[in-house]
Amino acid sequence: MRRRDFLTLLTGIICGWPTTSYAQQKQKPVPVIGILAAAAPDNAAAQQNLAAFREGLGEFGYVEGQNVAIEYRFAGNRSERLPALAADLVHRQVSVIAATTTEAALAAKTATTAIPIVFEMGGDPVRVGLVASLSRPSGNITGVTQLNVVVAPKRLELLHELLPTATVMALLADPTDPASAEITTRDLQAAARSFGLELHVLNASTERDFDAAFAKLIQLRARGLVISAGSFFIGRQEQLAALAVRHAMPAVFESREFVAAGGLMSYGGSLTDSYRLTGVYTGRILKGEKPGELPVQQGTKVEMFLNLKAAKALGITVPLPLLGRVDEVIE
Repeated sequence: MRRRDFLTLLTGIICGWPTTSYAQQKQKPVPVIGILAAAAPDNAAAQQNLAAFREGLGEFGYVEGQNVAIEYRFAGNRSERLPALAADLVHRQVSVIAATTTEAALAAKTATTAIPIVFEMGGDPVRVGLVASLSRPSGNITGVTQLNVVVAPKRLELLHELLPTATVMALLADPTDPASAEITTRDLQAAARSFGLELHVLNASTERDFDAAFAKLIQLRARGLVISAGSFFIGRQEQLAALAVRHAMPAVFESREFVAAGGLMSYGGSLTDSYRLTGVYTGRILKGEKPGELPVQQGTKVEMFLNLKAAKALGITVPLPLLGRVDEVIE
């Protein structure tokens, strides 16, 4: 081969290879995750949880804005919007849907049987019909459950520990969320009997019900209130905390935000931990694993928060053993 021909050929190879490789890389589609959330987008706790989700996603090498895109759909604490938002994500043909709360997961499951779904919820996914079993979910769905429904009796126990002379307590439940309300009511009635307590169940499914429920508490002479887990109450926990303060009602809920807003105490599964695990499962599915073959993960981490200022205002002396078990005291 003549020297000039050889140099021409070599130049073509050197110039051609990077161009072809870059073109192929450029054409490679970036996976898109659809996040379906019941919360409002400006909710500080929601943003913290989403940061934990992205952390879990990062454990499998996926970084938003670099090699994965995320489409966010927030229902703004209006569960009736979830089906339309889920349908929109399906229409956009996202790679995976991460659905937070039971209502979001049910909306996603109704919207698609083809796109993989990873849920994050506090109830029993088998009981509500999301999966066939925890060990073998089957189909296009799997996810993570935290302990917020399961540990509801513990919240009553904590109130009993703080108010040892009280004989009448109450539970605030959302009757439109039967998966949570029925289990919580059953378990708390059993716990109340074991503690020798009288437990009244009050219902609220709209904000208009709150004032009537708290007025009823006073009428019943209830000394403490357990608020049931569920997205409806989560989206309104600051309002509930304000009502508890106004009516001088010792109340316990599932998350720290309730305590930070003035509520007495919270006890529940760690949402940041379960969101991180949800991100991990989403990353595994993007890597090629099938959701139906990934067992539902059950979170084991629980957190307890106490508002010491609220306790003092309510005339409650917190026992030192209980104080020692609190993850964070808010003053």
